[in-house]
Amino acid sequence: MRRISQRIYGQRFAFGDLGVYIAAMRYFAMANFATSRPIANAARLTAAALLSVLLTHCGENKPPGPPPPAATVAKPVQRTVVDQDEYVGRFVAVNSVEIRARVSGYLEAVHFRDGQIVKTGDLLFTIDKRPFQNTLDQARANLEQSKANLAFAEADLARGQQLVRDKTITEQTFDQRTQASRNAKASVAANEAAVRQAELDLQFTELRAPVNGRIGDRRVSPGNLVTGGTAGNTTLLATIVSTDPIRFEFTFDEASYLRYERISRTGKEVTGREGGVLVSLKLIDEPEFSHNGYMDFVDNVIDKSSGTIRGRAVFSNPDSVFTPGMFGRVRVPGSAAYQALLIPDAAIGSEQVKKYVLVVNADNVVTPRYVTLGQMVDGLRVIKDGLTADDHVVVNGLMRLRPGMKVTPHEQTAAPPSAPKESQAKSN
Repeated sequence: MRRISQRIYGQRFAFGDLGVYIAAMRYFAMANFATSRPIANAARLTAAALLSVLLTHCGENKPPGPPPPAATVAKPVQRTVVDQDEYVGRFVAVNSVEIRARVSGYLEAVHFRDGQIVKTGDLLFTIDKRPFQNTLDQARANLEQSKANLAFAEADLARGQQLVRDKTITEQTFDQRTQASRNAKASVAANEAAVRQAELDLQFTELRAPVNGRIGDRRVSPGNLVTGGTAGNTTLLATIVSTDPIRFEFTFDEASYLRYERISRTGKEVTGREGGVLVSLKLIDEPEFSHNGYMDFVDNVIDKSSGTIRGRAVFSNPDSVFTPGMFGRVRVPGSAAYQALLIPDAAIGSEQVKKYVLVVNADNVVTPRYVTLGQMVDGLRVIKDGLTADDHVVVNGLMRLRPGMKVTPHEQTAAPPSAPKESQAKSN
């Protein structure tokens, strides 16, 4: 009885249920009052009844276990996408011109401000014209003299024709007059050419912009002797580079080149040789690929030392933001359009070099799936392999869940509230 009481009292203290204890005591008193059996039998009966009541009551009030944790899930978004490849390159000018004089002389004036935008035909430099004007005047005088000689020779030849018919002069004399007339004509032609050359030299004393673009700083100040001509020791006066449009040159590896060519042969043009493929670009301080252009050239030789081939795109530059030599990142189409599954990037976990997502199956049990990642498109990650369109992917609380855990799923859309426009792609 003492052991039973200890066990009973132990159950009472263990569960802390005072109501159960009072009910047992009442049952004990009623049993003693109603029976005429000996006290020992009543005590045993009461102890057994008390133990039964305690065990029954304790079993009925066992606290329930915690509910399964909540998990936010979403089905992958289906969208038609095109893989984008990114490359680093530099801007180069469509036209780049070195301003050098065609004639030698002393520099008289500079007609531009260093670094300004110039247009075709704008006057840049002036060389002292006076020596060239004198040469032109002399050539014109020689031309007039040769014309006068030609007029006399032609008149003398005309008179000689009648005289030779009348046998007044000999045939030899007539031939001499004919030769003199031809020489006079040749002299006139030579002097006309000298005049034209002198006029050209006089024009060359004014150096004008051959292209539209931005001019650099002057290399020679007025008063210095400028060496002109076509030899290699001519004086460099300035440089002009065109700015609108502007080219962007980059290189890509041989494997990418083969991929582009094979896709192009299927009739789905990506970065082919024919040009016209749309590309986008961003500068080093810009978060988005906001500048649009098009491919216009792919080189015909792969560089043997680097295993890369050169590509080129053209961009408009009305504000002259792009400058030759500036770095940038260009994004070009790397595949034909295909149907892809996309999920939020936060739903992807890492296991060493592997990537995985947690999927809730039909029994609300969490299971892992290893996936192959693609590019970012509007804030969502492309999943190339490992998921189906009907999978329920855990998109929130990934770190709180474990494979095999039972959860309470709450479905939502996989699209982010505000999808950024930038897309990250494969970097080469």
